[in-house]
Amino acid sequence: MTVIEAITSAAERLAAQGVENARLDAEVLLGHVLGKDRAWLVAHYPDGLDSVHLRSFDATVGRRAAREPLQHITGVQEFWGLPFTVTPDVLIPRPETEFVVEAAAAAASETPAPVIIDLCTGSGCVAVSLSHVLPRARIFATDRSGAALDIARHNARRNGVADKIRFLEGDLFGPLGELDLTGRVDVIAANPPYVRSGDLAGLQPEVRDFEPELALIAGPEGTEVAERIIGAAPEYLRPGGSLIVEMGLGQAESLRRIIKAAGKYGPIDVLKDLAGIERVIVAKKK
Repeated sequence: MTVIEAITSAAERLAAQGVENARLDAEVLLGHVLGKDRAWLVAHYPDGLDSVHLRSFDATVGRRAAREPLQHITGVQEFWGLPFTVTPDVLIPRPETEFVVEAAAAAASETPAPVIIDLCTGSGCVAVSLSHVLPRARIFATDRSGAALDIARHNARRNGVADKIRFLEGDLFGPLGELDLTGRVDVIAANPPYVRSGDLAGLQPEVRDFEPELALIAGPEGTEVAERIIGAAPEYLRPGGSLIVEMGLGQAESLRRIIKAAGKYGPIDVLKDLAGIERVIVAKKK
């Protein structure tokens, strides 16, 4: 079987199981098996594949046909132009979360050596990306999952910023209590769980069956974790410091009300993602 025949057959198999972008996934999987990029595949479409590579490719296509995420099979996802290792212990970094990084970097750039907290760090994608954008920043990243923090530390080492980020295990601000950060933080960034518990069954199989529920489900309303962050953040933020939180579809108005009710924030901005969805809410401490 040639390269092009293997890709075409795999794409048909994936499409039959409801996989979006089946052709692209087939190419990525074959490239992963062969250790080659997509350009190499195109240049070698007529070439034959040996039986060892065909068996390996068939196995990986089978995993993807079962709706296992592509990133779990390849073990990597690009985010902010950087490679991140991903496993079932962490959420797969998504393009919309880059808006959190963009907003946090803009807010923190006002200070020469900003202090930043990254809550619910997961794979560490936000903290690691901010370390690249703001090399003088002091970053503290927390997560409830020790397994997730192992991946985050690995990603910090992989991307050369391990000495710039302190990873701490615990719930939200809990691990920060003894670090003397009260009133000294320039930016708090968070991509918290924001899926409503009743919506779990309706998620895509790749998310529902393979990504960590701890990082997905916030509670019945979907805003429970964000509300806790909004309530506790002013203790750590300096006056004029920014809170930046990713949110789910349709949650902007609820979070606006929660922020206003807290009585400790000034202007509120809402950022839309490339699909026009209100994705990130930004509030400055008074």
